[in-house]
Amino acid sequence: MDLHRVGLLSSRVHNFTTVVRLGSIRAAAKALNVAPSSISRTIKQLEDDLAAPLFQRSQQRLKLTSAGELLYYHIRQSTGELNRALTEIADLQGLHRGTVTLATVESAARGFVPEVMAGYWVRHPEITVDMNVMTSSDAANAVAQGDADLAMVFDTRPPRNTRRIASLSLPLGVMVAPGSRLARKETLRVFDLTGERVILSDSSLTLGWSVEDALAGSFVEFSRRARSNSITLMIDLARRGLGTILQTRIGAEQELERGDLVFIPLSDPQLKPRRLHLIARPKAEMSEAASALEAMIAGTMERLSG
Repeated sequence: MDLHRVGLLSSRVHNFTTVVRLGSIRAAAKALNVAPSSISRTIKQLEDDLAAPLFQRSQQRLKLTSAGELLYYHIRQSTGELNRALTEIADLQGLHRGTVTLATVESAARGFVPEVMAGYWVRHPEITVDMNVMTSSDAANAVAQGDADLAMVFDTRPPRNTRRIASLSLPLGVMVAPGSRLARKETLRVFDLTGERVILSDSSLTLGWSVEDALAGSFVEFSRRARSNSITLMIDLARRGLGTILQTRIGAEQELERGDLVFIPLSDPQLKPRRLHLIARPKAEMSEAASALEAMIAGTMERLSG
């Protein structure tokens, strides 16, 4: 639950921790939907009242001073206790009310998460679930920092103070429109992409690392048609026959079911499958509502794995 939203965390502290987490005043202002000058003024007032600088200012990412690190450490300790209190209060209400926060990568948000939520809300219709789409690293950090209860992430090691609940192995493949010359193949090798117009994901997505690994050293000559940080956009471009994409089936379930796209697995022996992980906060900090969602997501991943 958002401590700031329920009035248990002051705006000063909320602004300070957001700047620390995102590394700059501009990024914090964008995330909080306020002017950068407002964030700067709040931080300056906090530093004046404490009579100590909290950040070392440079042209790059802001770094905490010793005073800033001390303050941030104790804020984290305090917010952790408050979150535990809210969890215990929510447990008193059973599963008739409460809020769960789920951070997820975009591909899981397109099909997997809505399918899980359809079943979850049948059982627990009064539970509010806040769902935030972000990169794998950001989603994992959101759980570690107490900003999310659960996270769906790809190929990311769970941070300290989190639990890996379940994992799903997913082969990497090629997705094309039905009219593509590749659509008739049962399996492909990377060299089969020679001459293709490929739509790549950028480095902000872990998918980009997997694809770069697949193409590295292959000496395949293809045309890079586009690069994007949006799985939805990449799938839409491929569906229109505007290029070839490399990813797992997760995120394109509806297009594959309708026949708008064809998935052909890559059989290169050096290619490792991608791993979709469910990570969670420590068990003691999980509400009954969050634990119920955790169990449902884990069960769905287990069925897909089987």
